[in-house]
Amino acid sequence: MTTTLTLYPLSNYSFAVKEQQLEEDPSVVARLQRLENDYEQYGMRRTVEGIMLVHEHGHPHVLLLQVGQAFFKLPGDYLKPHESDEEGLKARMHLRLGPEPSTAEGVADNDMNGDGAESGGPHEWEVSDVIGHFWRPNFESFMYPYKPAHITKPKEIKTWQLIQLPESRVLTVPKNQKIVALPLFELYDNAVRYGPQLASLPALLSRVNFVYAS
Repeated sequence: MTTTLTLYPLSNYSFAVKEQQLEEDPSVVARLQRLENDYEQYGMRRTVEGIMLVHEHGHPHVLLLQVGQAFFKLPGDYLKPHESDEEGLKARMHLRLGPEPSTAEGVADNDMNGDGAESGGPHEWEVSDVIGHFWRPNFESFMYPYKPAHITKPKEIKTWQLIQLPESRVLTVPKNQKIVALPLFELYDNAVRYGPQLASLPALLSRVNFVYAS
């Protein structure tokens, strides 16, 4: 079934700054160790990430968070055991890109039009279709876009869901990160720079019907 998603111009969106959000784990080794500890207590981890798309010159661009010089990621995080994918993703999107609770100010120098509406609570994020799953079979870094046949107890499943952005919005970015809009042609077949998951995003989006709003 074809999914239809309306894309608005990148210039419709403004960007504010909030306090930095540090990574929960200082290294990959520490992250995998925590995953193993959590698995023993809660079972398979469920992670959700949101895919936000805009257009520039009639071409889809995906909004990614950039950490440091060369690490790019989609906004999201792992869920608590009782959370649903949709409600959990809304909460994570609000945590990553919503305003700080005590302020609705601080629009950054990269505000592109200065008139975006301030985003409210988690309920204001419109979650659309699931477009992909990635499975972590062991306590290792690599994830697969399928569950290997010999794996009966995967350690993590990551779900990608589309986010229907409103016509305009202020996205509030932690000051130790940046938000970048990458064209799909930059991601396509570019696993060397962006990793195999993000490089697969253009192919996964090929079933989506984009409507380019002005």
